[in-house]
Amino acid sequence: TEIYTLSLHDALPIYQFGHVLMFGLGGIFVEVLKDVSFRIVPIEEEDAYEMISEIRSHQMLCGVRGEKPSDIGALVDIILKISKFVSDFPEIKELDLNPVFVCEKGAVAVDALIVID
Repeated sequence: TEIYTLSLHDALPIYQFGHVLMFGLGGIFVEVLKDVSFRIVPIEEEDAYEMISEIRSHQMLCGVRGEKPSDIGALVDIILKISKFVSDFPEIKELDLNPVFVCEKGAVAVDALIVID
């Protein structure tokens, strides 16, 4: 399953509180359906689980039509690491991991973009 994570800082007035973290399934789910969830950084483990469960397409991560469930713990780990990373380095204006492939065991970011102020 492909997911998308993004952290932005001061790009729009809603970011006046610092970094905002976005999570959603990749591909058409984020581009066309805008199926994403947001949190202000820093976040806790419970926040990361809530972000995942809030998207309408979260059941795809649980395994549908014979697919094995995705490693939700690995997704939570990635989300928490992004939160910590952008908190530790406030000069980061944008951190974009897209795509991140999540499997039955583990997840890996295939591409990353970091914009520094």
